[in-house]
Amino acid sequence: MSVGSTPPPPDGAAPPESPAPASPERSRGFGAALGLTVVGAILPGTALLAAGRRRLGSAALVVFLALVVGGIWLATAGRVTAIRAALHPAQLVWVVVGVGVVALLWVLVIIAGYRALLPRRPGRGQHLLGGLVVVLLVGAVVVPAVDVGRLALIQRGLISSIFTGGRSATVVDKPNPFGGKERVNVLLLGGDGGKGREGVRTDTVIVASIDTHSGNTTLISLPRNLENLPFPPGSALAAAYPKGFQDGSESESLLNAVYRNGPVQHPGILGPTDNPGADMLKLGVGQATGLTIDYFVLINLDGFSKLVDALGGITVNVNYYVPIGGEPTLHILPDAYIAPGPNQHMNGARALDFTRGRFGLTDYLRMARQRCVIQAIVKAADPVTLLRKYQALANSTKDIVSTDIPQSALDSFVSVALRVKNAQIRSLVFDASVINPAYPDYNRIRALVAEAVASSSGSAPTTAAPATTGSASPSSAAGTTTGAVPTTGSVANPVTNLDDACVYDPVQAAKAIAAGEPPTRRR
Repeated sequence: MSVGSTPPPPDGAAPPESPAPASPERSRGFGAALGLTVVGAILPGTALLAAGRRRLGSAALVVFLALVVGGIWLATAGRVTAIRAALHPAQLVWVVVGVGVVALLWVLVIIAGYRALLPRRPGRGQHLLGGLVVVLLVGAVVVPAVDVGRLALIQRGLISSIFTGGRSATVVDKPNPFGGKERVNVLLLGGDGGKGREGVRTDTVIVASIDTHSGNTTLISLPRNLENLPFPPGSALAAAYPKGFQDGSESESLLNAVYRNGPVQHPGILGPTDNPGADMLKLGVGQATGLTIDYFVLINLDGFSKLVDALGGITVNVNYYVPIGGEPTLHILPDAYIAPGPNQHMNGARALDFTRGRFGLTDYLRMARQRCVIQAIVKAADPVTLLRKYQALANSTKDIVSTDIPQSALDSFVSVALRVKNAQIRSLVFDASVINPAYPDYNRIRALVAEAVASSSGSAPTTAAPATTGSASPSSAAGTTTGAVPTTGSVANPVTNLDDACVYDPVQAAKAIAAGEPPTRRR
């Protein structure tokens, strides 16, 4: 036997055991374990795979990848499905539950991966550092999950508070309310109510007629001082107002007074309804334009500035001096003016001034600015802004918006709204060059609307409802006209592209600047 050789074991004795190979947990250093834990938090399951827990790690990784694929689909091809889910209170509850479960499982996978990778006897400092890293990783999962759940609950509260499904004299809540309709007509009302104002006057009355297939939209603006608003023949309102809407003095008989004065004059005339003023306007405006008004949306301008601020402001072009404040009837001069200029970014207060200002200007110029503000809000409401400022938007919207759109119609509106975002928006304005608001020719109004709508949809215009009592003309202020609406081509149609109407006009602006700023109350 050579020197240094191991002596043979005695007879009957077992040979000595060779050292066992080091396990992954023992052979891997603390730094490597910590790095794999971070990777396992980003790609759940990879830390468990590295620790030899193949089944558990593979299951976690497969579930995570499936969630990633599902998220990509919802953000692209499944965007409509995602938005529809966000408009259903019951589904939003499941979203909160689902996000909570996924976050909990993700946290457990992070902790399990770290414990499986941790060396058997780490030092005290390593324990503290490892625990801190795990806490940070868990926080990186929990905080976004809590934010998503909070936003889902905010959205649920918003949908439940606005789309209440209350009583309406003009809406029947039913599944698939569009029912293959080619167009949906929404009455957009701007209620100028607030401190120092008695009741709400709808100084903004716009019908958004939307092609449900293309999203092409025609905004039909009616002047606030339109008189003798007609109502559907044979209705209780037509019997109550045989010569069109009237309420004593001329100022109380205008279109903008229907919402406030009509329900006071004839309470309960429409039967059970939570908003009789809006229902009266829907029926009257529908008869005046020859359209069936499906829904209304009322925005109270008293809270309008909150919505604009929540969006981070809007950008509009200003082609002439727009007054801030002032009262024409009392000859009170404006406090100041918004000067002409392109791409002016406005906060909520300034946007409200821009929308309201009319001292020394016509109502029609104000109507044009209001349409441009609507367009600016649509452009400002991009997905990133909506997500980033959603809580502020939701809170402000609750305060200023009311509607009779039921929750059952929201699915249909989602598809249409996505088309409207990138579709053509045209404008039909009934200003003094088109009609005389004191003696409106409702036959002509219906003809122009039919032609504009047909042009937007690319189809031939349909015959609108016949004129009823109150369809006055300059020669017969309180008379009645009947008969079919003229066909396409019989009237000159003043339809314009809204983009063209809202662009900056350097020539007009230069003339306004050269003329100088008008006088103000304060200098």
